[in-house]
Amino acid sequence: MTFRPGARLDPSQVQRVGRGGVGARGIALGGGGLGTIVILAILLFGGGLMGGGDSGSLGGLIGQSLGDPESGTDLSQTCTTGADANAREDCRVVGFVDSVQAYWSGEFAASGREYSMSVTRLFEGSTDTACGTATSSTGPFYCPADQVVYLDVSFFDDLQTRFGAQGGPLAEGYVIAHEYGHHVQDLLGELDVRSGGTGPDSAAVRTELQADCYAGVWAANAVDTGYLEPLAQSDVADALDAAAAVGDDRIQQETTGSVDADSWTHGSAQERQDAFAAGYRGGDPESCPSAG
Repeated sequence: MTFRPGARLDPSQVQRVGRGGVGARGIALGGGGLGTIVILAILLFGGGLMGGGDSGSLGGLIGQSLGDPESGTDLSQTCTTGADANAREDCRVVGFVDSVQAYWSGEFAASGREYSMSVTRLFEGSTDTACGTATSSTGPFYCPADQVVYLDVSFFDDLQTRFGAQGGPLAEGYVIAHEYGHHVQDLLGELDVRSGGTGPDSAAVRTELQADCYAGVWAANAVDTGYLEPLAQSDVADALDAAAAVGDDRIQQETTGSVDADSWTHGSAQERQDAFAAGYRGGDPESCPSAG
């Protein structure tokens, strides 16, 4: 899978940040990974719940020069075309974010609603968020308290080295699209974290599987957003493999040697694959199950 070399990227949708930043404590919803499940459990069942919320500081981020004050890297200068997305990891994130939000902007407009853009913040090591401190072990997550997606790009390596995924660009696209699935849930009022719970039939698992399905819907429409070349079956296989790699049962088996379904918060490997596949086959958000 490649980006169209001449596609024009909008790097204002992605921000590189250094360590720090202050915010109130909220609830983080993640796409998978051991750290993500841990932080979700701590925040969800340890108190400090904050669902929804307005865009907070986002107004000041849109359109500003986005760079890393520690390294001097300015995405507005380095990530301008699809060719850049094919050559650089951070620019590939920009390309996926642009594509995902282009799809949802159009989908919302077609149904008479307005889509509110969400910034992705790339960090290394750790950063403070409105949902608490994020570290490289946290995994990617969406914070409803500030409506921002947080991502340490080292997670893409972790997908392969820690969780056994085969990798590939669309595996990364799946992770990003899943987190924006949570943003869509937030905008639609479907992100009711107070009824999360645990276990295969919990609202938490239904919420995560719906976000997986939304990721599949984006993948089905990704080419039409103008950013990506046509997908091959091997690309879809990479995304499905990544979805399975972050299934609760796979992670539990790998880390503890046993599976405790009563503690699940994201769904099994098979369920996550099936949810993505359902969205990809249906190509429409209406093909996705309710999170309620």
